[in-house]
Amino acid sequence: MNKQVVWVVAVIAVLVLGVGSGLTAALLVGDGGDGSSDGGGERDRGAAPETSSLGPAGAVPAGLEEFYGQQLAWEGCGSNQCATLTVPLAYAEPGGETIGIALERTLARDPDNRVGSLVVNPGGPGAPGTTMAENADGYFTASLLERVDVVAFDPRGTGDSAPVDCLSDADLDAFVAQDPTPDDAAERQEFAASEEEFFAGCVAGSDGVAAHVSTVEAARDMDVLRSVLGEEQLSYLGFSYGTTLGSTYAELFPGNVGRFVLDGATDPTLDFRDNALSQAAGFQTALDAYLDDCVAGEGCFLGASREEAQGTISDLFASIEEQPLPTSGDRDLQIGNAFYGVAYPLYSRESWFLLDQGLQEALDGDGTTLLALSDLYGSRNASGGYDDNSLEAFYAINCLDDPTSASAEEIPAEYPAFDAASPTFGRFFAWGLAGCLGIQDEAAEPTPTIRAAGAAPIVVVGTTRDPATPYEEAVALAEQLESGVLLTRDGDGHTGYNKGNSCIDDAVEGYLLDGDVPADDTRC
Repeated sequence: MNKQVVWVVAVIAVLVLGVGSGLTAALLVGDGGDGSSDGGGERDRGAAPETSSLGPAGAVPAGLEEFYGQQLAWEGCGSNQCATLTVPLAYAEPGGETIGIALERTLARDPDNRVGSLVVNPGGPGAPGTTMAENADGYFTASLLERVDVVAFDPRGTGDSAPVDCLSDADLDAFVAQDPTPDDAAERQEFAASEEEFFAGCVAGSDGVAAHVSTVEAARDMDVLRSVLGEEQLSYLGFSYGTTLGSTYAELFPGNVGRFVLDGATDPTLDFRDNALSQAAGFQTALDAYLDDCVAGEGCFLGASREEAQGTISDLFASIEEQPLPTSGDRDLQIGNAFYGVAYPLYSRESWFLLDQGLQEALDGDGTTLLALSDLYGSRNASGGYDDNSLEAFYAINCLDDPTSASAEEIPAEYPAFDAASPTFGRFFAWGLAGCLGIQDEAAEPTPTIRAAGAAPIVVVGTTRDPATPYEEAVALAEQLESGVLLTRDGDGHTGYNKGNSCIDDAVEGYLLDGDVPADDTRC
């Protein structure tokens, strides 16, 4: 991999965003739009309510007084401050075992004009959130950092917050590299066995934590965090899966919702099959945009038309499945790595040139760049270890929230629907339907229906060609939330804020900093 790729990979790693659905656990970044605005009609969303389902705003649930009243011991960590929040492992047993939630915050740079704390989440599920404070200048604009304390946390089961551990590094390498579209009975048996081995490892290696990493429990942790920060209501900015976490919080604690922005939104009403189909279609939309851009130039190396270029990539996948490609290192590019290596740079138009390089190399018989992009996706470092447990936590959280899974024998019947959604990626996502085979834990409480009745206005941001959380999901979430306000970015890549579109940034920060609710259906 050349020096330019090394530099760009390092930059992208600073801007990690995630999504939880189907097969992928992408930790990726989007790009900017054109900054233009086309305001839509405004609905009256009202003011923040005085009460929630748990009583007055900021009320302490019975039995949790010790947790809600704790004092954080903030200590210096680099230029920021770090602390540990203590929460119950099981909220039904507040007197039982506890775990620590890792926190990191960067203080407002203009303290005289500080408006309060802003809790943030980068997505996943599984991504350690404290990286957002460590790399605040990459995630947020200077104007936001001047006026809020950005408070980031590793959700339970991730990063330094009682992390789940399911596989050894070597076994995790094999898990990612394995053929995600098994073709015959022997391969399907091997695929199912690997899933069962994974979840057995989660139980054996996580000391009971794997049974308590649900989104509902993480949302309850957020309310404890709100209280110990001294905030009656929670201001929150969540990306991708962070919108799932945020909307769940809003349903559980509507009266505690302050200024909420959910960017790259997920539709909580989609079942596991429809969710996978939605993502397959989203990635195809992003790939089509990439291919159209290539074909529009001179001498596209993939083909003279979108269809021809798409066929080139599909043929490349088939070739790698039959014969892995050598790289400049000691590992070959396997088909699983190839899928992630191609999918990863579709999250950002600014990283399309990496996809150009990776595909050109692969067509010439060298898998080095695609393997490097796959490693970046999984937080695998040059020494062969993993910088975090995001891959393992992704499956543990997703499958605890919804353990539904199709059997290996049922998947081929899904091919027509998934091929229609994405001729290139469809079968990868079809096999994602078997991703929870072998789950051994059961969530402590069910995932609620999301309405957030009585909550303050919740701004939902959707990007029209978002691969991971398709735009239609943002539209759906904004409609489902009683106080949802839709904000649309016309552009490529995942999520909308701080991607170069000043119209989006102004609308998001106008709400978070000054309480100005954008007109519903504003388009940028």
